[in-house]
Amino acid sequence: MNYDSIVLAIVDIIKKSEITLPCNLVDKLIESEKNETNTLAKKQINAILTNIELAKAKQIPICQDTGILIFFVEIGQDFNLNFNIRDAIEDAVKLATKLVPLRPNAVEPLTRLNSGNNIGKGIPDIKYNFVDGDSLKITVAPKGAGSENMSAIKMFNPTEVEQIKNFILETVLNAGGMPCPPIVLGIGIGGSFDKAAALAKYALIEESFELEEFGDNLLKQINNLGIGPMGLGGDTTALFVYTKTAYCHTASLPVAVNIQCWANRHESVIFKGGIK
Repeated sequence: MNYDSIVLAIVDIIKKSEITLPCNLVDKLIESEKNETNTLAKKQINAILTNIELAKAKQIPICQDTGILIFFVEIGQDFNLNFNIRDAIEDAVKLATKLVPLRPNAVEPLTRLNSGNNIGKGIPDIKYNFVDGDSLKITVAPKGAGSENMSAIKMFNPTEVEQIKNFILETVLNAGGMPCPPIVLGIGIGGSFDKAAALAKYALIEESFELEEFGDNLLKQINNLGIGPMGLGGDTTALFVYTKTAYCHTASLPVAVNIQCWANRHESVIFKGGIK
């Protein structure tokens, strides 16, 4: 593959991430609609499922908020990297903005000046990791503002482990219907202030059940809050609780809650060997 082919492959995963959802998420929504006891909530989930079908059939974005684009790049140590990854991703984002199309969402934080092409200082957000092997994996995760704005982080004292669940529940309760529930939660525990937030985002795209029992219990408690789809009440406030952890300082206990709406969008492409 040459550079242009790489760019087009990245455009393709951007388009797929905006138009389709992971099968396990769609299956969970179908299951939730079947089990939902609140009539209005059942109708809301049905509307979501209809929306998913229409987006796929018409090849248009699932949501009008096509988000800011976050990329997770895994570079194999034996991969022959002879091109600039950021350049390829930025070129793909500019092209995808026109072709998908994507809503221009990247603005300067203070002046609110819109770049018009989803490119700007620090945007798209690209996170790099070096791994074993000879592959390059690029994952894109569009993140809408409605859910991102409801996310939270807290620096606990090490003696406050028992308060973590209450913090997460309070975060979800305060969010209410703003993040377009039913939501998907990414929980990051440990690391540092910024590491915990990164763990929470990685938990969403990796669909990580690192603390499975903790997540299962939390999911039940969240769904007992009664917020329901779109905040209108019901049994289904959250679909999944994903968790990821890291070691932290002896005097620290960071916890991050990254809220995602029902559309936990992400798509990946893998390149082998190297690029000519």
